[in-house]
Amino acid sequence: MIYDEESATKLFLEAKKVYEDRNMLKWIGFYLSDQTAAINKDVTERSKVNNQKPLMQSEEIEKVLNEARLKSKPVSVQLEALNENAQYYDDVIGMIRGYDELGIYIGDQKVYYDEIRNVEVYNWKKWSELK
Repeated sequence: MIYDEESATKLFLEAKKVYEDRNMLKWIGFYLSDQTAAINKDVTERSKVNNQKPLMQSEEIEKVLNEARLKSKPVSVQLEALNENAQYYDDVIGMIRGYDELGIYIGDQKVYYDEIRNVEVYNWKKWSELK
């Protein structure tokens, strides 16, 4: 069957009225599992909210840090800084590797005393306790 310009345009417009476009839904089957996992991870990270912990006085902070150093316990430190979404960053968790007059070293990261909002002794979860 041969169509001229006018009849082809008319046929196209009629087909367009009947056809329901599923937009992105039709492309979901083409995603690989690692792409889907990355998308899900990104959604989880974006929806994660770090709650504000109570502001501690410097004496309280010093007491908890001294206890952690003496007993060789890991600490969890919430910094006073906020990210671009006005939410708190993830806590800095780890063993205290050293300290000086300005701050403490947790792993390879230096945390300044004046940046600490809250600190607590952290309890590691054993692999046998994980579900």
